[in-house]
Amino acid sequence: MQTSPAERTDMKNIAHSFEHIYQVIATPGFLEMNTLGGEIPFFIASYEAKQQTAVDKAVKGLKNKLMNQGIPVLEINLYDLVMEIVDRELSQQELFDMETQMDKEEFKEALQSLLDINQVLIPAIRQMIESQRASIYFLTGIGLVFPFIRSHNVLNNLQNVAKDAPTLTFFPGQYNGFSLELFGLLTDDNYYRAFKIDDYTTTA
Repeated sequence: MQTSPAERTDMKNIAHSFEHIYQVIATPGFLEMNTLGGEIPFFIASYEAKQQTAVDKAVKGLKNKLMNQGIPVLEINLYDLVMEIVDRELSQQELFDMETQMDKEEFKEALQSLLDINQVLIPAIRQMIESQRASIYFLTGIGLVFPFIRSHNVLNNLQNVAKDAPTLTFFPGQYNGFSLELFGLLTDDNYYRAFKIDDYTTTA
């Protein structure tokens, strides 16, 4: 199946963006966080939601490339983590029963209670971080957990846990340095503590 000119342009742009990300991460001093002037070491790589499949492949390739260079990466996939927690707490039948017996808002609130940011999700992420020595954390799966998990809530709470290495969030939407717009349509909330990785430059 042939790709269209637009698809080829998308692939080229993604490849260029991920090469830039690799060069930034691999630059001496970046992983030691000594160029941030005390700022939180959070970075956001935004992309269009329609590029999700290509970005997933690019993230996997970037991880392999970094790890082959001796840079261990911990990927925190929110969707995988959420499903692991849900599977631990509920059977599939219980989950299906909840979804069929509740309206959408009730179901969302029930899942949010089960996946409480402070009591459940962040402690689970802390355990992942403490069990693996990593030089950088990748935060993925954000679009798949909306609206049960909101990205700004995760980022605001994650800064108290992910302190020993930079965190790079792959965000399906737009980040202008002040707010997160999921899918380019839904304003998640104001957030201004992260650097845009595409605009970030560092010296060797």
